[in-house]
Amino acid sequence: MTFQDCIDAFLQELSHFDYGLSSIDHIWNILFPYARDKWTHIHINKYRQVYFISQFTESNRDDTGLEVEPGKSVKPLATMRTSTSLNLDDDSVLAANWKPLIFAARKWLRTVSRDWIKANKKVQLEYPLNRRYGIVQNSLIKNSLPDIYRLDRELGKMRSRKLVRLVEDGFFMRSENTECASMTAGDYFSYCKIAYPAAKRKREKIDNTLSGREMYKLYADGRHEGLLDIDETSEQEFADWLDGRHPKRRRGGHPWEIKRGGNTTHINLTVRRPSYHQDKNFIVELQGDSMGRMVETMRMFLAIHKASLPISIHDPEGVRKRLLGQDNIGIVPNYTFMHRASQHFSKEQDVYDVLHYDDLGRYKRRITPFIRWDPLPILKPRDL
Repeated sequence: MTFQDCIDAFLQELSHFDYGLSSIDHIWNILFPYARDKWTHIHINKYRQVYFISQFTESNRDDTGLEVEPGKSVKPLATMRTSTSLNLDDDSVLAANWKPLIFAARKWLRTVSRDWIKANKKVQLEYPLNRRYGIVQNSLIKNSLPDIYRLDRELGKMRSRKLVRLVEDGFFMRSENTECASMTAGDYFSYCKIAYPAAKRKREKIDNTLSGREMYKLYADGRHEGLLDIDETSEQEFADWLDGRHPKRRRGGHPWEIKRGGNTTHINLTVRRPSYHQDKNFIVELQGDSMGRMVETMRMFLAIHKASLPISIHDPEGVRKRLLGQDNIGIVPNYTFMHRASQHFSKEQDVYDVLHYDDLGRYKRRITPFIRWDPLPILKPRDL
């Protein structure tokens, strides 16, 4: 049997099983035992008459997938759904890797056809925990793993207690604490003058002799959208610039990114109106939610608050939860990269950081009973 025939037979058998729907795409996820004491996960996406097949492996990456047109071709699938022109029948290595996997998947489909409830029960009971998604309260992690990074320890007990108390006392709910009646670019740079030294990292050099404007020019993202070009003493120019009416306001930059980083690892000091329909007052808010920047962000906030300037911080209730360990740690499959893995979880799940299950080490037995696992997909024959 050629590899094309093998794939075609598999897809024909798969068509008799329930699928999910994403727009017009048909989606199948098959979890099944493969080789001795090993499990794998195959994802199949059918777009019109073309199938895209990928396997989630143990090696922290997806193996080369397949693009299949039944009866016509099987091609290796590169990243971003870009296939090569090579047919797998001509590539002995890839065909050799995929053919036994497809045979095992077909065998599993037959097992599911005979008794789909029993087969899915086996998946639920035996699918490895280090290949699953789940959540566990952070307090259990930080009180079990002695070397885990802890925001409260890094910030310090007194500062942590101060910030928690501000949230609990309703500080962020009162406009007089978070809103400015007037604002200039110079006022914004005054905030920067306080923020940069307060958040200084070890081995980071901050020149305290610089003005706030000079610090912003040196340490911020650089794409200021004209903020450095307006009269920094004029309330009217800043208001026009903020509201998009100033001729020097450009678009496409990052004017609020006061400490550089990636898409999720920078710190913003944002100025905005209290609402879209309001053209008076200004809210100044810090945001640096990533684990690596959160302590810097909190230090900036506390320093600006100490200077008696109106200031807010993004998601204050979440900040309190994180300091107290009341947030959740996401457990992600061992084939998943950590970067942006927290985005798998919904906002309501309060997940700000993730771990691989194997990172729990010798504490697995202690923590596992507290993990709430995501449901695994159910594979069943079609009724309709």
